[in-house]
Amino acid sequence: MQLETLAIHSGNDRTGDRSAVMPPIHLSTTFERSADGSYPGGFVYSRSDNPNRQALETCLAALEGGAAALAFASGMAANTAVFQALAAGDHVIAPDDAYFGAGKVAHEVFGRWGMQYAIVDMTDLDQVRAAVRPNTRLIWVETPSNPLLKVTDIAAVSALAHEAGALCVVDNTWPSPVCQQPLAHGADLVMHSTTKYLGGHSDLTGGALVLREAGELYARLRTIQQWGGAVPSPFDCWLLRRSISTLPYRVKGHCDHAELVTRFLADHPAVEAVHYPGLTGHPGHAVARRQMSRFGGMLSIQVKGGATEALAVAGRVKLFTQATSLGGVESLIEHRASVEGPASRTPQNLLRLSIGLEHPDDLIADLAQALP
Repeated sequence: MQLETLAIHSGNDRTGDRSAVMPPIHLSTTFERSADGSYPGGFVYSRSDNPNRQALETCLAALEGGAAALAFASGMAANTAVFQALAAGDHVIAPDDAYFGAGKVAHEVFGRWGMQYAIVDMTDLDQVRAAVRPNTRLIWVETPSNPLLKVTDIAAVSALAHEAGALCVVDNTWPSPVCQQPLAHGADLVMHSTTKYLGGHSDLTGGALVLREAGELYARLRTIQQWGGAVPSPFDCWLLRRSISTLPYRVKGHCDHAELVTRFLADHPAVEAVHYPGLTGHPGHAVARRQMSRFGGMLSIQVKGGATEALAVAGRVKLFTQATSLGGVESLIEHRASVEGPASRTPQNLLRLSIGLEHPDDLIADLAQALP
């Protein structure tokens, strides 16, 4: 089945729910045992499993073409679970441009537990290859990256990981399964902050992992999920599953609008640089065309005049909202370096834009009046 059909029907089992077209929310924390001590409904306790979470995980696996999926309470909970699945002393290779929270948890939490890691320009395969050690067990990819939208060749990095006996994990939050399918390019594991495009309405927090194979790694991650307890509520699972039904059409709109906004910004005299893989001049455009079906709804610009002028532009917008996060129906703008703090690698004149589903002419007009 095609993605649009999977987004609506996968995991939506109407049996046992009195033929309800929309599945109910199962808020119960515990489930009744039969006289012989078994659990006829297949559920024991909601931290371990829940009908809404099961439906969501079935759908997520189908969207990414994976064998199994696990839902978490946040994207960072999913990210953390991957590191928890490693052994003390294992080595991780991570990108130099990525969501700053991933680096923060690697350094401040797992560094204290003996995890080793190297940070490289993941677009340079020679750097990736040179960073591999005998104890390398995981290569983390984020493509397009946050916030510079660097593009990494998933197939090539996956091959390097497998040669080293390591896993390749891809954060697919920004493209979503609509624009990119990392498992089809050789990745072992896909991570999502489902708060973003999968949720799509800025009203839930969640994360997910999707695995190419339901083997030993899946069992290890399932144990971490169930006993670590960072699971989403039944209501959040229900909301997320409902939102996914419109995901393919929402993301198509985000992409259409982002392409139009990008064209306007690329020609604006107050803009020093536009970072968007759909531009033919983008360094990763050829790789993006090969592994992405569309280029996504995220872009970044560098404003002439440094941090002062960038902050001023963000303060002058009327339709865009200054807020952290992305992937919702509303357009957001953010001065990224000030959010990340003093250790930020992000250029001080960079603004990150999440292009929403408002009419693109209105978004362009708002940016036109905000830019000097």
